[in-house]
Amino acid sequence: MHKALKRYSPIFVLPTLLAFIIGFIIPFAQGLYLSFCKFTTVDNAQWVGFANYNVILKDASFLNSFKFTIVFAVVSIVLINVIAFGLALLLTKELRGTNIFRTVFFMPNLIGGIVLGYIWQILINCILSLASKPLLALNSSAGYWGLIILMCWQQIGYMMIIYIAGLQNVPSDLVEAAEIDGANAWDILWKIKLPMVMSSVTICVFLTLTNSFKLFDQNLALTGGDPNHSTEMLALNIYQTFYARAGALFKGYGQAKAVIFCILVIAISMLQLKLTKSKEVQQ
Repeated sequence: MHKALKRYSPIFVLPTLLAFIIGFIIPFAQGLYLSFCKFTTVDNAQWVGFANYNVILKDASFLNSFKFTIVFAVVSIVLINVIAFGLALLLTKELRGTNIFRTVFFMPNLIGGIVLGYIWQILINCILSLASKPLLALNSSAGYWGLIILMCWQQIGYMMIIYIAGLQNVPSDLVEAAEIDGANAWDILWKIKLPMVMSSVTICVFLTLTNSFKLFDQNLALTGGDPNHSTEMLALNIYQTFYARAGALFKGYGQAKAVIFCILVIAISMLQLKLTKSKEVQQ
């Protein structure tokens, strides 16, 4: 029976493999080719070599979006994971109503990004108006922190669930042995619990990193890149280049930005995975 399963296993893999090739590999290869072209449609492409990539190096808006995205990603990754881990520690203790709190914290993750963006836009603009401050369309600082708050509010609950699962897998006898040896709560946290949940840290940091870099719908709904593109992230900058401008030049230029963006996210994600996986403890 084992040999039969091994013989026919490619048949079961084939549908998923075909879907991956059709839905990802072919479009990516086609997009890579188009990044070296000027085009209005896929069938009307003119090869221009590295001209599109040369223009990107002189594009101040793209470089500013890149810097803004980096700063946003670093702050959001730290805040989301620290707060989510702290909540997970609290909700794995024997407290009343922990299941209710887990549900409440997780619920924002179920709301769509566009909806969240518009909800927080109304809320933040109301607060700014009451405080006699410029609204989001004229306030880059409020736009930045608005995006941070929105991202944290949406993602913390999801990451908290992953950390809770990791903490619940920490052997209780190991913690009890440490307590008998005189370890305090701080020692147990840093020397036992944190090393034992590093696999959860790897997953959560990876998810928050990729989500931060790919953020688009919340950025579009909350600030739209205003004022004057100062809160425009990379995904929104690519969208504005590709769709908000007419002409074959901008299509190829936007596609080249998308390729750089894809390679950047893959490279940073792989580096993060390598760094955090090296800290994991085998149970």
